Amino acid sequence: MRQGAQVQNEAASRTGETLIAQALKEAALAALIAFGLFGFLVGIRTDQGPTGALIVYPRLQALGLLVGAVFVGSLARALIFGNAPALQHVTLPNAVTDRLRQAARFAAPALLAFALMMPFLFYTNRYVLDLGILILTYVMLGWGLNVVVGLAGLLDLGYVAFFAVGSYSYALLAQNFGISFWFGLPIAGILAAFAGILLGFPVLRLRGDYLAIVTLGFGEIIRLVLLNWRDFTGGPNGIASIPRPSFFGLPFTDTPNGFAATFGLEFTPTHRVVFLYYLILALALLTNWATLRLRRLPIGRAWEALREDEIACRSLGINTTNTKLTAFAIGAMFGGFAGAFFATRQGFISPESFNFNESALVLAIVVLGGMGSQLGVAIAALVMLGSFELFREFEQYRLLLFGVAMVIIMVWRPRGLVATRTPSILFVSGGTPTKGAS
Repeated sequence: MRQGAQVQNEAASRTGETLIAQALKEAALAALIAFGLFGFLVGIRTDQGPTGALIVYPRLQALGLLVGAVFVGSLARALIFGNAPALQHVTLPNAVTDRLRQAARFAAPALLAFALMMPFLFYTNRYVLDLGILILTYVMLGWGLNVVVGLAGLLDLGYVAFFAVGSYSYALLAQNFGISFWFGLPIAGILAAFAGILLGFPVLRLRGDYLAIVTLGFGEIIRLVLLNWRDFTGGPNGIASIPRPSFFGLPFTDTPNGFAATFGLEFTPTHRVVFLYYLILALALLTNWATLRLRRLPIGRAWEALREDEIACRSLGINTTNTKLTAFAIGAMFGGFAGAFFATRQGFISPESFNFNESALVLAIVVLGGMGSQLGVAIAALVMLGSFELFREFEQYRLLLFGVAMVIIMVWRPRGLVATRTPSILFVSGGTPTKGAS
């Protein structure tokens, strides 16, 4: 018995030593890869010297801290989880899961109530109001892209092109023809939808990576056209002095016919900010309502069927051409509405506002929130834009921290923060179809 126990202890000791050696080997390899990746990005800084020559400054301390963090993290992961994925078996207790599901029912009403009360809670804080307008703008863009990516399953990396078309459409119409925002808004949406149809025709036979490459090229084409067509778009100088929206013809100015004077209020620029906040909130809610209604219609079910299997769609007699074109057109229309609002809110637009980073951010919001989930997109936009502002002090490292957080979340929740979606049609035991809530 003693010999058997001694043999088992020796085997366990050898196994532990083997695991430690393997963990150290993996950690050293990860640290070496991190050194190769960040050696020039973090370890070296270039600056212009007094004579105009380029001077190289080493940043060995920052590089050492980064490589050391990678080594320690990789070592800890290997010792704790072994060869298994770190977050594969992380599950919450059933009681906690049930509580979260019950709380999730009140998440959407709670967010809506907070959004409606936000101008009253932070009326004197201009920064919070502007941040709320920015978040709602990206929520609207996310819901628009969710039609294309989440429902129809068409990977679009050039969604910012429709955002740009809507912005420039309203700006040019307002400046050249004196059209107000309320008339320019639907026109901008229609022109953006037309641009979506133009994009949809060449990519009818493409899916996956090839579709992503073509849509990425389309977005760059639109940006380059706006940048180089100086006589029409103003080129890199952009378009300035874009008219602001009014409240049923009452401008938000300190004049006798202004909004404040008409209602007997003391003039303050916050009136216009609050009005813009409720305007983008109404547009976002309209986008949400339209998307939910469309999902219950035959066209919405065709989008979801196309996402699952295009060949099966064709075998069932669904016109995939019209299905794809409607997805591109409707998603682009919502992007055009958001673009028109962006133009009238900023008062100035230029091609620099519509680069690929905007498309990547909106796509990240859709994927992180859960493709096809309206609530997930809203939560993801709040988390991402809010985290950008929270880490604004760490300007050099906030994108790195944001990337690490994105990787962790996508490993833990591969289908997004809100991975479950209520089906548009439910079948009860008797076989009678009923409408599901989205």
